[in-house]
Amino acid sequence: MTRQIIRITGEDRVDFLQGLVSNDVRRAPCWAALLTPQGKYLADFLIVPDGDALLIDVDARLADDLVRRLGMYKLRSKVAIEVTDITVGRGTGPAPDGAIADPRHPTLGWRLYGGAGDDGTDFDAIRVEHIIPETLVELIPNETFILEAGFERLHGVDFRKGCYVGQEVTARMKHKTELRKGLARLRIEGEAPVGTPITADGKEVGTLFTQSGGHALAHVRFDRLGPDMQAGAARLAAI
Repeated sequence: MTRQIIRITGEDRVDFLQGLVSNDVRRAPCWAALLTPQGKYLADFLIVPDGDALLIDVDARLADDLVRRLGMYKLRSKVAIEVTDITVGRGTGPAPDGAIADPRHPTLGWRLYGGAGDDGTDFDAIRVEHIIPETLVELIPNETFILEAGFERLHGVDFRKGCYVGQEVTARMKHKTELRKGLARLRIEGEAPVGTPITADGKEVGTLFTQSGGHALAHVRFDRLGPDMQAGAARLAAI
């Protein structure tokens, strides 16, 4: 897991991010996403207070694009955006001094800024067990809708904070429709590559993602889940 830490400073730092991201920055540390105006996922990250700054903890593969987009939205806001060389450590054992609890789910343990590496925890097993999506695996830029990916359950979206980019579509999905698709945990026998289509009786059910310990995460149509599904050489069943 390679992370990049972006530091946001300046007197407008909270208001600046508050108008852009899915969660309430005033309650940081928090997990949040930047969306397109059409409500589709672009990037997810942790926002962590650090003195007179906010740290954005993001997958390094998305960092350059995120910095570019933040710069586009900056306009006259009194903020500075800086890419840092701060490292991130994480683990699930006793938390070291200065660590924060991962705000998504208690089983994800702690994160330490200025620390290094993981403590050997099998985070994929934790994610599969608790249906927690990962950047660029279950969370796909310009494709994923965050409510289908479990952001509400994992404390990644706030419906009372006011406007942000993509807010109208997200709120409409919350209040005016029933989710027909989303991330689910399935039983699996065998294995298949991430991204393999799942079918049942010749109909498309969804897409297979992370697999661990006889279970898998998949984005599925809930009305097509059943006891006998296939993904490549793997067989799957609803839980």
